[in-house]
Amino acid sequence: MKQYTAKNIRNVALAGHAGSGKTSLAEAAYYLSGASDRLGRVADGNTVCDFDPEEIRRKASVSLALLPVEWKDTKMNLLDTPGLFDFAGGKSEGFRAAGSTVIVVSGKSGVTVGAEKAFDAATKKGIAKLFFVNKLDNENADFYKVFEELKTRFGPMVCPLVVPYVEDRRVQCYVNLLEYKAYAYENGKAVERPLPDMGHRLDGLRTAINEAVAETDEELMEKYFSGEDFTPEERIKGLATGIRRGEIAPVFCGSAQELEGVDQLLNGLIWLAPWAETVAGETGTDAAGNPVEIEPNETAPVSAVVFKTVVDPFVGKLLYFKVVSGKVLPDMTLLNTRTGATEKLGKLFAVRGKKQEEVPSVGAGDIGAVAKLNATNTGDTLCDPAHPVTLPGVSFEEPCLSMAVFAKKKGDEEKINFGLNRLMEEDPTITYETNAETRESILSGLGEQHLDVVVSKLKSKFGVEVTLAVPKVPYRETIRKKVKVQGRHKKQSGGHGQFGDVWVEFEPCDSDDLVFEETVFGGSVPRNYFPAVEKGLRESAKKGVLAGFPMVGVKATLVDGSYHPVDSSEMAFKPAANLAYKAGIPQASPVLLEPIGMLSVYVPGDSTGDIMGDINKRRGRVLGMNPADDGLTCVEAEVPMAEMGDYSTMLRAQTQGRGYFRFRFERYEEAPMNVAQKVIEQYKEAEEE
Repeated sequence: MKQYTAKNIRNVALAGHAGSGKTSLAEAAYYLSGASDRLGRVADGNTVCDFDPEEIRRKASVSLALLPVEWKDTKMNLLDTPGLFDFAGGKSEGFRAAGSTVIVVSGKSGVTVGAEKAFDAATKKGIAKLFFVNKLDNENADFYKVFEELKTRFGPMVCPLVVPYVEDRRVQCYVNLLEYKAYAYENGKAVERPLPDMGHRLDGLRTAINEAVAETDEELMEKYFSGEDFTPEERIKGLATGIRRGEIAPVFCGSAQELEGVDQLLNGLIWLAPWAETVAGETGTDAAGNPVEIEPNETAPVSAVVFKTVVDPFVGKLLYFKVVSGKVLPDMTLLNTRTGATEKLGKLFAVRGKKQEEVPSVGAGDIGAVAKLNATNTGDTLCDPAHPVTLPGVSFEEPCLSMAVFAKKKGDEEKINFGLNRLMEEDPTITYETNAETRESILSGLGEQHLDVVVSKLKSKFGVEVTLAVPKVPYRETIRKKVKVQGRHKKQSGGHGQFGDVWVEFEPCDSDDLVFEETVFGGSVPRNYFPAVEKGLRESAKKGVLAGFPMVGVKATLVDGSYHPVDSSEMAFKPAANLAYKAGIPQASPVLLEPIGMLSVYVPGDSTGDIMGDINKRRGRVLGMNPADDGLTCVEAEVPMAEMGDYSTMLRAQTQGRGYFRFRFERYEEAPMNVAQKVIEQYKEAEEE
């Protein structure tokens, strides 16, 4: 692959709902560019982008893929993002590297949630947006219906550039409103045809383009109102300006599978999409934390951001990076501003799906890859050590579904830890930690499919099998009344015996632990035995009497006791304290406490009623509603943690994937009798086993 300057590079993310045809579009562009002699198909599992075994099995993308396409002396780095919501991490990575996004919409299914989320994400990132209405070869496809949906959902910024001419429910040709030419396709090749008679529709669409162009410049506005027609150059310049500002979102159309309209999209990206030179420059922070503007040219000091990591258990890590300024060369030494360490680069690569091609350099605005930088991860900045600068990293969604992980085979725990830690490097939307209270290893991700893929990768990449289960809820136990009890330990076994005798008062208090005090008078228990009594009580409090959960909110006061001058020892007073605990706590009205969390759930306004109803079913208390920044409504509630196990699945189903939530621990509350009874019974059954 030849080298390109930033002016001739387009970094384009392909986004949209699962099944809209993003991977097929990338494959079609790759084939039309002459880089491949066969057109791969998702259904056949032979596309360049979907090469992972999980993708082939599921017939859907589960991670970001990079596919450089050379078209008319321009390099287009196509970033094929997953459409499934469980793999939104790939979309975040792609959008970090992209300067524009093509939102792929099915001509059959219309505007779905995935398209809406892609549009909103692109708007937040400030990158240009284009639409491609796909699958127009399907007899049930309706471009004009979909176009109206786009206008309704995204407003007047939606501007048609390529439209189909349909007869007998079949597309006869495609009209390019920018060129004012019509093209039919024969075996994937465009053949110019006379403009079809589309009546007033064609004039109306043409007018829509002229109005959009006029809005971008005062001179063009004056020309439009004077009745003069725009030149092709003026149309292209005006549209490109509007697209770059986020004021225009042009619409292309075709069929990726039949290679229809793909060439016109590629031409449109060359003419209209912001080139890397105009979008590669960013605002970073210098060593002192001050903002600094980074110029996107190859003579500037090097700065690059790592936006994706691929982990191979045998080869090591492959890091995808986007060069913001300067030129990255092999064997260059760069500074990682997160760790403060320098990294010596090896060979540089251009990535095509799973294949890597060695390249002599990667310039400003371009995307490359480098292997075996063990201390560098996704989101890190690599820069010239003499000019340290930190670029914005990658914003990932927080994990929302947690499951406990268990090895199928004893002794595989180390393998699991190693494998999951490597997969976390590859996918930052995964978290893995050990819950000290429940002694379970907890794996968290974005959904059931996401965790299923993680489990499959553990087996295929690291040779270890695991099972997932609902995590235990970290309950607590406490008491509600004050009691005074005796704990007496006496043991005679020849020679010195063991003797310890204590009187302890147990009472409720406001504490997250056991509080120990002593009010002993007269030396009934020597002072040197107090630590043993306290230790015995604290160890006992680790396991409650109801269901074995830690005891909290208990004050234990040593008030009296007795000792033997020969047989008493610390080893005797410790079990005496334990006996007092076992005798006293059951008498002190023990109760089960359950963890309560603060739930903030963000949903469309028309879903708030259903969401609040569901919260009530989960024994939650709705505290209020507030408008959120992204046009959603935030419902705040307090909900028991035990009721949140399937919440992410429910929310996705209720809101068609539009909603999301955050949940954090707030406090402990006494569990209702029916809940407590169920937990206690489960504990007793487990103890009997």
